[in-house]
Amino acid sequence: MTTDATSPSTQSSDRTAKPTSVVRWGVAVSTAKTLASAGPKASTTAAIGIVEDIREHARAAEQHVENITGLHVASSLKDSQVLVVDRPGWAAASVSGYREMLGTPLDAALLQRFPKGLPLTLKMGGYGVGAEVGSLVAFLASHVLGQFDPYSTTGSAPAGRLLLVAPNIVETERKLKVDPADFRLWVALHEQTHRVQFAAAPWLRDVLSEQVGILASGLVNRPKDKERKDSNLKARISALGSAARADNPASMPDDDGPASADTAPSSASAAKDGKESQAGLLTVITGEAEQAALSRITAIMSLLEGHANVVMDSVDRTVIPTVAKIRKRFDQRGASRSTLQKLLMKAIGMDAKQAQYRDGAKFVRTAVDALGMEGFNVIWRSPEHLPTEEELHAPETWVQRMRETALVGAPVESAGAAESAEAAQADAAAEPGPAPSGTEEPTPEQG
Repeated sequence: MTTDATSPSTQSSDRTAKPTSVVRWGVAVSTAKTLASAGPKASTTAAIGIVEDIREHARAAEQHVENITGLHVASSLKDSQVLVVDRPGWAAASVSGYREMLGTPLDAALLQRFPKGLPLTLKMGGYGVGAEVGSLVAFLASHVLGQFDPYSTTGSAPAGRLLLVAPNIVETERKLKVDPADFRLWVALHEQTHRVQFAAAPWLRDVLSEQVGILASGLVNRPKDKERKDSNLKARISALGSAARADNPASMPDDDGPASADTAPSSASAAKDGKESQAGLLTVITGEAEQAALSRITAIMSLLEGHANVVMDSVDRTVIPTVAKIRKRFDQRGASRSTLQKLLMKAIGMDAKQAQYRDGAKFVRTAVDALGMEGFNVIWRSPEHLPTEEELHAPETWVQRMRETALVGAPVESAGAAESAEAAQADAAAEPGPAPSGTEEPTPEQG
């Protein structure tokens, strides 16, 4: 299917792996692109129309998200980009994002442990790890409807890219037998919410990176006397990669779907599902710092997914006439998966994604009911306002903490907008009088 000319598939493959990297990212990209299936067929004319229609619904979703969330960050969205891509394009961009998120902290940790260079066994093992990453990304490429990845950046999109996977959207809407226009807007609402989240709180990217760095350092430089006999560095790095794939920032899978309030299991059950799916990483984490980092990542990703899910559920028939039908059929789809598909989904952490939808949505709904959307939005103001994993399962404790800070009630704007406002106030104080007129930087063309 023909997609955007600026497809990530042409922008990510030329990034060669560092000679000392324990993950051969070039191998991961080539493997992912080679193994990713093409998806449903369409004529060139039909494909062009589909891509343009998905792009239009993505643009329309921006205003709906702003109206629902009350987050007015339109000026900050120019730093990110919306692309409609095919499966190989998403796969290449996804590997690029993983490299950006994992590569730097891994290289730093490896340099600390092996200042004279990697042992030959690790260098050779990097090809296997790269092939493993690429294979799993290729599998995901046929199941992800869309994703906002703050780590998949380019010069024209320094804040990340929103990727809508056209073949998967078309295939899913056909299987569900739902209205294409309504379904495309519904999917776009979820992904545009993630884009708005990172525009309202650009520091989220650094917070997540810091936690990944703590995990990488702890896994690579763990004292030998604490290592399990059956553990090795390559296995620990593979476990870190699996966790990153499960917690890939803001991706929406085509299976099961975010559970509605009526179908969501108890928080205890959801927590159990999430813990089980993280077992691969939990078995190699022993340090308190790494355990705290994993807990913080879990809480943040659950918040982001739950918030996007609540926004999707906030639209009514005036926005998406068939929203109830879409929700019902989307939620029921997971039951039709084969046993093998379900085992594969669990193995790569997709069940953790569903737990994130459930836990996060319950947290957001409870917090919004208590504080209102404006009060809830203080969560995007500072890293200190993010919920802990304990607060995620007990939203009332987060609500009480926010009330005690006396910050609930003030409007939230993007960090960039706040800095601009502060600078303008400083200029006004230094030089009284009307400010000279200026020109606004043009917004890059999206998609």
